[in-house]
Amino acid sequence: MTQPYTHWNVLPHGKLSAIDEGILTVVGQIRMPLMNLPRRMTVVRLNDSRLVVWSAIALDEQEMATLEAFGRPAFLIVPNDHHRLDARAWKDRYPQMQVVAPEGSRAKVEEVVPVDTTAPDFGDSRVEFVTVAGTRDQEAALIVRTPNGTTLVLNDLVGNIRSESGIGTSLLRIAGFAGNAAQIPRVVKLVLVKDPNALRGQLSRWGEMQSLKRIVVSHGDPIETNPQQTLRDLAGSLA
Repeated sequence: MTQPYTHWNVLPHGKLSAIDEGILTVVGQIRMPLMNLPRRMTVVRLNDSRLVVWSAIALDEQEMATLEAFGRPAFLIVPNDHHRLDARAWKDRYPQMQVVAPEGSRAKVEEVVPVDTTAPDFGDSRVEFVTVAGTRDQEAALIVRTPNGTTLVLNDLVGNIRSESGIGTSLLRIAGFAGNAAQIPRVVKLVLVKDPNALRGQLSRWGEMQSLKRIVVSHGDPIETNPQQTLRDLAGSLA
C-alpha cells in the first residue's frame, strides 16, 4: 500500500466536473506496480456553502481554486483506512476541517491525522453519513439528496473500472475492481466484508430507493443506468 503523504503531493488528475446540483467529482491516478489505479474524490456542497470532501485528492492550484470557489472546505471524510493518502495534507492546508471516519477505521486513520468524529452533523438534512452494515464499521457511505434525485457515494465496496487497458487491467480484473459490470471486488470481500448477510440487506435497502439516480464509487465510473438493479445484483452476489 502507498504510504500516506506528509505534504501536498499532486499526482496526475483530471478536472473537477459537476454530476448533479451541488456535487463535483474528479478522477486522479495512483502509480502502483505494473499499473495506474484510478481514484475518485467527490465534493458535496451543503446548503450554507460548506463543503464535504470525500476521499480527498491533492489537486493542482487551478483545480483547488475551482474547488474553493465552489464553497468552503469544512468536512474531510476518510471513508476507510485505505483512503488516508492525502488526509494529512488536506488537514494541514485547511486546519478548520473536521476529519470524519467510520468507527472501525478510526484507529488506523488516526495514525495519519486526528479524527474529530465518527458521526458528523452536517447541519443539512439532505446529506447523510452512513456506516456500511456488514463491514464492522470499517467502511462508510454518503447519501446526497438533491431536487434531481439521490446520489449514493460509495468507496471501495463497489468497483466499476471500465476504461483501463494493458497488464494493469488484468490485475484489476483479478482483484475485482475492473470488469464488464459493477461488482464487489474480491479483495474487498476478503478484507472488509465481515457479515455478508448484513451487507446484502444494506444493499437491498439502498436498492429500494426510488429516488436513486446514480452510484458514485471511488474506483471506476459512476453508475447511472438503473442503479437500483445494480444494487440488487450486488446483493445477490453475496448469496
